[in-house]
Parts: sequence; C-alpha cells; structure tokens
Amino acid sequence: MTLSVLDQSPIPEGQTAGDALRNTIDLARLADDLGFHRYWLAEHHGAASLACASPEVLIGPVASATTRIRVGSGGVMLPHYSPLKVAESFSMLEGLYRGRIDLGIGRAAGTSARVAHALQRDRRQPMPDDFPEQLAELIAFLSNKHPLLPGHFASPALWLLGSSPQSAEWAAALGLPYTFADFINPAGSAYTAYYRRHFQPSEHIPEPRTSIAISAICADTDEEAMSLSASLRMMLVMLFRGQPIPVPPVDKAALFLAGEALPFPMLPGGRRFVIGSPLTVRQGIEDVAKEYGAEEVLIVTIVFDHAIRRRSYELIASAFGMSS
Repeated sequence: MTLSVLDQSPIPEGQTAGDALRNTIDLARLADDLGFHRYWLAEHHGAASLACASPEVLIGPVASATTRIRVGSGGVMLPHYSPLKVAESFSMLEGLYRGRIDLGIGRAAGTSARVAHALQRDRRQPMPDDFPEQLAELIAFLSNKHPLLPGHFASPALWLLGSSPQSAEWAAALGLPYTFADFINPAGSAYTAYYRRHFQPSEHIPEPRTSIAISAICADTDEEAMSLSASLRMMLVMLFRGQPIPVPPVDKAALFLAGEALPFPMLPGGRRFVIGSPLTVRQGIEDVAKEYGAEEVLIVTIVFDHAIRRRSYELIASAFGMSS
C-alpha cells in the first residue's frame, strides 16, 4: 500500500495564514525525506482554519522545495474556474516539474455559499450545475490535441476527487483515477466498489485506481494521540455551527469539549479519525484501506503544534517501514 499526504495547511490559533503556508513547505520537505509518494494541497476559501485558497500557487514552491515526491492539488474546485485556465496552469507546472505534477479535480465549493458567490465573475445569476461538461472540456484541453492548448507542455496526471456517488460514476465512466474523501464521508466503500465494477479503460489508465484520504493523528501512545485530537474536534464542531475558528490549543479545546453533551471522542458526529500509537494507527489505516479496496492512502493530519504534526507523519512512516 502506498502512503501519501493531503495537506489542508491548518492555521494554529495565534499564527497567520503565511505561517501556515510556510509550515506546509516545511512538512513537504519532511514528507519527501520520509518516502511518502505524493503531496497534495487542498483548496478552501474564506476559512479561518485553513490557509490554502489556491493550490496551483503553492504547488510550485512545494515542488521547488522537494526533489522526488509528486505534488498536486487535492483538489482544484473546478466549478469556480475556466477549464482552459486550469489546464494552462497545470500544464505549466508539469513543464517545470516534469513527471511530478498531479491535477486532482473536485466539484464541491470548498467554502460557504456567500464566498462561492463572490468567486463568480458573473453574479447576476447562480452558477450553472455543469460540472460534467466542465470536466469533459478540461480533459479535452489536456489531451494535447486541442487548438487552444497546443501541447507545448506535457499534461499532468488527472485525478477525480469526491465524497458522493456521482463522483464515482463520473470517474468510472471517464476512466479516471479516483480519490474518495473518507475524512469527509466515512460511508463511501460502496462508491469505490461501484467505481471498480463499472470502470471503463481509457487513455488515462487501463485499470481502476483507487485512493482514499483519511484523517489521522499518531503519537507515542494512544492516550496522547487522543488528547491531541481535541484541537481538530473543537475546530470541526465550531465549523459545523457556522463559527469557524483557527486550530485551538489542546488545553483550550479539551475544556470546550468537556462542556459538550457527548464525550469528546464521539465528536463531531459523522466523521472518522484514525488516532493512536504507531501500531494502532497502522492497523487503522490498513483496515480502512481494505474496506475501500484502496491501493493508496492520503493522510491528513491537523493538530495545533506544527512540530507535533511533523512527529505524527514521522511515526506513521516508521510504522510502515518507509524510507526515502
């Protein structure tokens, strides 16, 4: 099984978005040294806790700071953009970092309805729900046969991201590699099974290729890892209540969660976390990957302290016997 990183560029309380982006570049260097396969950057807009609004801007610095690891978007939220512009940007990146660039495409807004509206160029009417047409157009531009993108650069590797049945259907029909966001929807194994059953070979890949993104925190003991998870849990609880906050310190988060009706290991509902010591986390990752039939797992880790986030990835890499 291949292990990779999905970085949402978390902003700890008391730090700036710029600090978070510099932490991302630092973590990417570590992931490169540890032997992780790819490093994907998420897109979020108007987020108090997550710094990266433009993966294509951050991919270049991350790729420049690393030597081996694949770098990409996890993902670009295509409804906000012109398919041609996305194709141009990622073709340029692939030209600069040949053989290392991934273009992960998503459909979700990655933000609130208000911010999504502000991202539109034409705000006189709602955006059309035409994602399949946008995706088909993007694929055509990246085929190097389109007159508007004449193929001066090689195309990046294209992935479809999702957390719903529709994304699995599109990925299967178009013959695209498929990444499922288990950290958003832990009930998606039926969707990846559908994808494998209905996959149509294409010029992209001859056989189905499935990866999943999992939220994980690893520490020396199960108890320490559970304690560290309080920051993420409070951040998400507040987000679901429409009150987004930066990633809080552990002691502040633990005090907040102690006042909730449910024990904090059960918060927030509807999310899955793989949390514990190296052996516990390895077993948890393997179990979830088996549930989905996934060949690759992308690990997203959000804790308050960047040094502890680094340590979590180091422990996971060691647990799986990874080396650069």
